[in-house]
Amino acid sequence: MRKTLLSTGGLLAVLLLTTQSIFAQTPSDGLMMARGTYCTALSYSKTSWTDYWEGTHKRSNTNLGTVSTQTYMIMGALGITDRLNVIAGLPYIQTKASASYLTGQKGFQDVSLWLKYRLVQQDILFGTFRAFVTGGVSAPTNNYNPDYLPLSLGLHSKTASARLVIDYRSRPGFYLTAEAGYTGRSNIHVDRDSYLYNHELYNTNEVKVPNMADGNVRLGFRNGRFQTDVYLERMAALSGDDIRYNDMPFPTNAMKATTIGWYGRLNIEQFGITAGLSKVLDGRNVGQSTGFSVGVLYAVRVFGHGGKCGKPLGMESAVENDTH
Repeated sequence: MRKTLLSTGGLLAVLLLTTQSIFAQTPSDGLMMARGTYCTALSYSKTSWTDYWEGTHKRSNTNLGTVSTQTYMIMGALGITDRLNVIAGLPYIQTKASASYLTGQKGFQDVSLWLKYRLVQQDILFGTFRAFVTGGVSAPTNNYNPDYLPLSLGLHSKTASARLVIDYRSRPGFYLTAEAGYTGRSNIHVDRDSYLYNHELYNTNEVKVPNMADGNVRLGFRNGRFQTDVYLERMAALSGDDIRYNDMPFPTNAMKATTIGWYGRLNIEQFGITAGLSKVLDGRNVGQSTGFSVGVLYAVRVFGHGGKCGKPLGMESAVENDTH
């Protein structure tokens, strides 16, 4: 029985792609929430694929048909200060294969927490340059099975990540954002006594999950009411092996993907509406997925100057805060 991998290559990539498509401020963009401002986001996204890469060889997925992953996400961001934000997120995931007897999985995946700090803000030429650093951790919320790819909810690995973000926004509102990140993953345990890795047999149920690097470049326009951009993203495992011919995938596989996408957001008072599209162009040990997302945002002032506790504040605070 042939199986293939999730197009996003595991939890962190799912989370990164989802948050960048639906949220007003994420660990990898050029925005900050103002001090005392809290933003919450609810979103829905879906990715699906029929073709995949077995190592570098692209092939069709006749045994499973179309593999789809639906993600329901809740996230929140709070401006501790104008330079320091805390962000948290928890996804609920449902997987399905259209032409297989294998049962899809559903449930909460991994909870994540990030701190984001603005290092530099400097007016340059016709706009403003900013640099940010973020650090985050994630951990599974239940005992889902990681050895059930591509229908597993994730890799069940604890993670720690760090990234650098640079952003330049012109005074009219056009911007360029680039980021690069590194994610370390803990070992996991699977329900088997041994496994093959790079053609060598390991007589243990403890599995080393490859660490990951990722980065993206975004080009777009934003102001207090509207934002749109296009992006190119790359994620790559830093070690690992390939899916063996006609064999099941495994958490040790070296998953890599290059993705293009579009994101848009419209702010209406303290509310926001978001949408996104994405497509995997090239990969290794991943499915060639296409995806979309939609979301709603709500911002409120919870403490600090500029209004009473709980007074609604427009979503433009996340943008206006980066222009002063």
